[in-house]
Amino acid sequence: MQKFTLMVKEGEQGVRLDVYLAGFFQQQKLGISRAAAQKIFLAGLVSLNNKPVKAHHKIKAGEIFEVQLVEKERSELKAEEISLDVVYEDEYLAVINKPIGLVVHPAPGNYEHTMVNALLHRFKKLSRINPERPGIVHRLDKDTSGLIVIAKDDNTHLALAEKFASHDIKRQYVALVKGKMEFDESVIEFPIGRHPGDRKKMSVGFGDKTKYAKTHYLTLKRGSDVSLVQLTPFTGRTHQLRVHLAFIGHPIMGDTKYGKAFKFPRLALHAQYLGFAHPVKNEFVEFKTPIPKEFTDFIK
Repeated sequence: MQKFTLMVKEGEQGVRLDVYLAGFFQQQKLGISRAAAQKIFLAGLVSLNNKPVKAHHKIKAGEIFEVQLVEKERSELKAEEISLDVVYEDEYLAVINKPIGLVVHPAPGNYEHTMVNALLHRFKKLSRINPERPGIVHRLDKDTSGLIVIAKDDNTHLALAEKFASHDIKRQYVALVKGKMEFDESVIEFPIGRHPGDRKKMSVGFGDKTKYAKTHYLTLKRGSDVSLVQLTPFTGRTHQLRVHLAFIGHPIMGDTKYGKAFKFPRLALHAQYLGFAHPVKNEFVEFKTPIPKEFTDFIK
């Protein structure tokens, strides 16, 4: 266990303690994310005058804080020789075109045959912000195909995570949806929260526990009873695209969770585009994959 003693200097006072500590963690390159920092407070590992202190505490000059960091447990994940379509790679990050059916990261009881296992085999180093999910900055559902960025070190991971949190990474998806879209383009802007009757699902709602969600869609092509659309999420809620499309009466083809299979063999959702400022090289990079052939064949 690591222990740090921090004294607030003149000019540093007036900010929240969690913000103050975040700056310290970043300066020391400790690789601690916001979520991990919150767990430190919840575990009572930050103290003032030998008493645990809350994250929202406004710091004052002269205060002395004790911070304890528990060493991360190393997972027993095994590298597996699983084929990966690497679209881009440098010493800091990589972009993968994930196939359908591949789970991104392990979960309790299932530590094999995931993209993480494949990454451990393919790359010499990966970020360790979360030892159970080395390299994983964001995720795609098992049945969603397309582009996903992974980090090779903790500093790159934190920089990318910050960009996702501030919506500075542009993402676009393509999807086949049921029915003919009425508008050529529009914005779906409804809050999303846990489904009141099924905790494994999300739904549009207007209660206190829902969160703002916004999706832009552009209709690319219409078929007899199906449409091909481009989707741009402005927020990143769980299952956002699937919930929003189902709510307006155009569920994604093959989505048995929020719609029906509609005679399509897979979830017809593909993460087609990623664009962001490289966290180290300070240049804008962007990546795009073709629309899956099964999408274009079906709408014909």
